[in-house]
Amino acid sequence: MDVKIIDRGRGPEIAGTRITVYDIWDYARHGHHHTYIAALLNLSSMQVQAALDYIEAHKDEVLADYQRILERAKEPYPPDVQAKVDAIRAKYKDLWADRRKKAQEDANACDHGG
Repeated sequence: MDVKIIDRGRGPEIAGTRITVYDIWDYARHGHHHTYIAALLNLSSMQVQAALDYIEAHKDEVLADYQRILERAKEPYPPDVQAKVDAIRAKYKDLWADRRKKAQEDANACDHGG
C-alpha cells in the first residue's frame, strides 16, 4: 500500500484520513512508538511511518507550522475577533461599574433619608 501525504488546506495529512502530520507529531515528540500511535489513531503502521518520514523530510517547515498551531491554540479567538471581544468587554465593564455606582448612591441616599 502506497501511503500519500496530501494537503487539502488544513496542512499535510495522511491521504484517506483527516489525521495531519501534526497529530502524529504530538505523540511522536513525547516518545510514543509508531505502533502505539497507529493503534491510538486507527491507522496502519505504514501510514504513521509515512507521516514520520514526511516530518523528517520537511522538519523545519513542519516544526514551524506546529509552533504556530500551538501559539494559535493559546488564543481563544483570531486577533481581529479578540480585539472586538476585548472592546465589548471593556464597554460593558464600564457600563456595569456605572450601574453599580448609581445603585450604591441610591442605596446611600435611602439610608440617609434622601
